[in-house]
Amino acid sequence: MAEITAKMVKELRTATDAPMMDCKKALVEAEGDMDRAKEILRDKGISKAAKKGDRVAAEGLVDVTVADDFKSATIAEINSETDFVAKNEGFQNLVKEATFHYHSSSSTTIDDAHGEAYKEKTFGEYFTEQTSKIGEKIVSRRFTTLEGDVVNGYVHTNGRVGVLIAIETDKPEAMVKTAKDVAMHAAAMGPITLSADDFSDEFVAEETKGRIEAIKTENEELERLGKPLKNIPQFISRKQLTDEVIAQAEADIKEQLKAERKPEKIWDKIVPGKLERFIADNTSLDKELALLDQNYVMDDSITVAQAVQNDAKKAGATAKIVGYIRYSVGEGIEKKAELSFAEEVAAQTGN
Repeated sequence: MAEITAKMVKELRTATDAPMMDCKKALVEAEGDMDRAKEILRDKGISKAAKKGDRVAAEGLVDVTVADDFKSATIAEINSETDFVAKNEGFQNLVKEATFHYHSSSSTTIDDAHGEAYKEKTFGEYFTEQTSKIGEKIVSRRFTTLEGDVVNGYVHTNGRVGVLIAIETDKPEAMVKTAKDVAMHAAAMGPITLSADDFSDEFVAEETKGRIEAIKTENEELERLGKPLKNIPQFISRKQLTDEVIAQAEADIKEQLKAERKPEKIWDKIVPGKLERFIADNTSLDKELALLDQNYVMDDSITVAQAVQNDAKKAGATAKIVGYIRYSVGEGIEKKAELSFAEEVAAQTGN
C-alpha cells in the first residue's frame, strides 16, 4: 500500500478544497493515485449533496447580470441552509458564476441550463463539485432573463433582494439610469406587481374586505382616545373604479359644491382636483403593491410612472416600463421548525 504523506494530502486539498480528513481518506482508498482520489472526492461530493436533500435551503443570495448593451439582464436566486454560508466568499463567487452562466445560456429552466457543457463537464456537475466544498445543501432555485430596448437591474447591499426593470423606449441610452433608479426603488418598496391591472378580482375583493375591517377596528381605538377617525374608503384599487363609479363620484362632488353654494361657473376648476383626491383615497392597494402607482422614493410627489415619463420627456424620448421582476431570498419557502437540543438528541437516538 502506497504511503500517504502530508504533502500529498495538502496537494489534494489545494486542488479540491475538500476537508483535510476527506482528502486523506480518498488518497488511502485510491492507494495514493491523485487523479483517482479527485474522482472519489467528486463522487462523494455528489453523494453528500443527495443526502442533504431533506434539509431546507431558505437562505442565500440574489444576483443580477446585465448585458453590456443593456438589452438583456438575468436575475438568479441561489439558496443555502444558513446565512453564515451566504457570507462565504466561495458561495458568493458561485452565485455570480451561476448567474452569468444562466444569462449566457439559451435555456429557460435550471435543469436545461445545468445540462449545458461547462469547463469540460456539464454546469450541473460543476455546480455540484463547488457546493460539495461548502459543506451544506446549496440549491439553484430560479432565474429569469428579461430582454428589451433597455434592461437594467439592481441588487440590494445585503444581497437578499434583486430587481430587473425593462423599458420600452425610442432612446435606449437615455433611459439606462432611469431603469436602474426604478429597480432601486422596487428593491426598497417591494411592489408585488407592475400594474394594478395585474391584480385578480378575487385578490382585490379580499384585500378590500380586510382593509376596511382593519380601519374600522383602528377607528374604535381612535374614538376611545378622542382622536380624529380615519376615512373608510369605498374602494382600494383602480380596478374597482369603473366609468360608472367615476361618474357617480363626479356627480356627488357637484352635489356637494351645490350644497356649499359654490358658483357653478367655477366648478370646472374645482371638480378635477376633488376627483383626483377621490381616486387617491380609493387606490391604497395600488400605491402599496403596484410599482407604477407607488410614490417614487426619489420624489414622493410623483408616482413611478410619472417619474419615468418625466425622465423620458427631458431626453425627448418616449418610454414605459414593460417588464418587472423582483426576487427576495427565501420568499415562498416553508422553513422547518427548529428542534430544541433535547428534541434533536431524541430524534437522532430514537428516544
